[in-house]
Amino acid sequence: MTHLDTELQILKSETISMWELVILQMRKTREAFLQLDKDLAREVIMNEKRVNSYELKIDRDCEHIFALFNPVAVDLRFVLAVLKTNNNLERTGDIAEGIAKFIINAGEPFDQNLLKSARVIEMFDVGIEMLSDVLNAFENEDTALARSVFKKDENLDEINVKANSVVGNYIANNIDRIDESLYILSTIRKLERVGDQAKNIAEEIIFYIEAKVLKHRSQP
Repeated sequence: MTHLDTELQILKSETISMWELVILQMRKTREAFLQLDKDLAREVIMNEKRVNSYELKIDRDCEHIFALFNPVAVDLRFVLAVLKTNNNLERTGDIAEGIAKFIINAGEPFDQNLLKSARVIEMFDVGIEMLSDVLNAFENEDTALARSVFKKDENLDEINVKANSVVGNYIANNIDRIDESLYILSTIRKLERVGDQAKNIAEEIIFYIEAKVLKHRSQP
């Protein structure tokens, strides 16, 4: 194994560790949202510093590899993909933190009937599943699994589009719960972006393995 191979293995390991932390952040945010657990929400906010630390470390390691090894072909595509994936993971961590802040600011537990009709928990589950799928695709160089997240992202988009009318109808009949309703609508918007981040990562995985650029193109 060459020195470059060793550095690439370390970079992959660090990226996986960050990925697992971000998925854990999303799982904790889901639980905190469902239970209005403000202590758990505060834990998510505190752990965002760890996500940011990973991002900075991975950025530096990518720059180090570019500067010292001048990678080419698949190695170059891998480092470029990691660099962009790193950014997507950090943004997903920011999303978890943002939802956690909604939880802390909420005055009372969210209406379970509204959560069900707006399909909020389903969005959490699909988003977390997408992040897990692209992690497995990254670890195993599985482009078929990476492509499978595109359909799941469409599911999140559909829920997001329908959210305005669902939440709007709820507010019309529960005028005293406007703040809670707006937190839920904002959470739906953020969860839709989790799907976008996972889809972006899937495109990077396909790029580095197959040398195909999917950005701004219809999905295969």
